Amino acid sequence: MSKHLKVALVQLNAGPDIADNLKLTEGFIRQAAARGAQLILTPENTCHIRVPATEKLKSSLPEGGHPVLQRFSELARELGVWLVAGSVSIRLSDSKMANRCFVFDANGDIVSKYDKIHLFDVDLPTGESHRESAVFEPGQQAVTVATPWAMLGLAICYDLRFAALFRTLAQAGAQILTVPAAFTVPTGQAHWHTLLRARAIENGAFVLAPAQCGTHQGERRTYGHSLIIDPWGVILAEGDEMPGLVMADLDMSAVAKARESIPALRHDRSYSLRSS
Repeated sequence: MSKHLKVALVQLNAGPDIADNLKLTEGFIRQAAARGAQLILTPENTCHIRVPATEKLKSSLPEGGHPVLQRFSELARELGVWLVAGSVSIRLSDSKMANRCFVFDANGDIVSKYDKIHLFDVDLPTGESHRESAVFEPGQQAVTVATPWAMLGLAICYDLRFAALFRTLAQAGAQILTVPAAFTVPTGQAHWHTLLRARAIENGAFVLAPAQCGTHQGERRTYGHSLIIDPWGVILAEGDEMPGLVMADLDMSAVAKARESIPALRHDRSYSLRSS
């Protein structure tokens, strides 16, 4: 595996139309490839953000023949890059979707998929309410995927709050943890940087977190601030609150150095719980 990798995160402000979002995303992917990116990631809901959730369900498509997947395959092959479609809403039935991440190799083949395990069912202090479980089917499997540079461990947005998932991925060999997201503004302001840096530090891994940003249909607002974080918890690059690219060069030897300095991944111990 090569020790050096140039990565790019696409920060989007997705609207309700799949074709419009795909056109914008393709433009950013082409820019990233022209600037030398070898691995390019897009955020959660790359396909579209449409409210209410029942309308998103109606406008989502099955995996077979999905225009986002077809175009990403073509772009990966044309540009000779690996693409991670952070998530695409895939219709499973008349009542449920999967929030699914797809990884494309440089031949344009889908080499891995991951369905978001932890669903965002929350009532925020601001009055904002989300019930992903009403229309999404949760995933059941953690997923790693080998690339020419490193093993990726896949996650999506709300998964970020479940540290055990990331430890499972790291102990299975993941050196890069991907967290495409559409974080709300209040939770992003409070927790985004802290949680992402913690996942990097705990696991001695790079963290790549492409994000949605700005105001979407229905006045939904997302936080932006896409982040690239090294295995010591240092932020290498950060987006702002506007669509664009966030890029950095990764020295993959930093993973081994961090894990040798603090070998916490080898120090887990079993224990029991006693309540008094």
